[in-house]
This record gives sequence, structure tokens and C-alpha cells, in this order.
Amino acid sequence: MSKEDRGFASMDRDKQREIASKGGRAAHEKGTAHEWTSEEAREAGRKGGMASHRRKQSKTPTTEQIDELVGRDDDDTSKST
Repeated sequence: MSKEDRGFASMDRDKQREIASKGGRAAHEKGTAHEWTSEEAREAGRKGGMASHRRKQSKTPTTEQIDELVGRDDDDTSKST
């Protein structure tokens, strides 16, 4: 067996899902599984949305960044003649 053929990540997705599902069921039966309250779920969703929004913002350049890239000054845009 080669090194690449070992481990959870190298398994077929369906097999991974089956194994993970068994672990989740066992944790619930044992009483150690985390169960989300509506407040926890709301907070987690808010954080995920904020992180996603920040990634989108960082990819879009601001007007100031564009001006800097093309070499414009504020004075260049105010002169009309």
C-alpha cells in the first residue's frame, strides 16, 4: 500500500460520509455531541457571512486604489479645462 492510498482524505467521498455519519450518531447516542441552540447557529451564520463579505471586498479595488494604479491624483480629476 503506497502512502497516497492511506487515510481518510484519500477515501471515496461516499465512504468518508458513511464513516463520519457513524461517528455523529455514536456521539449523539453517548450524549457528547454538540447540539446548536438557535442563538449559537445565528452567531455562526453571522460570522460566516461577515468572513465571506470581507473576502469579496478585498478582491474589489477601491476608487483610491484604482487611481493609484493608473497614476491619477485628486487634483487631476478636479481640473476641467
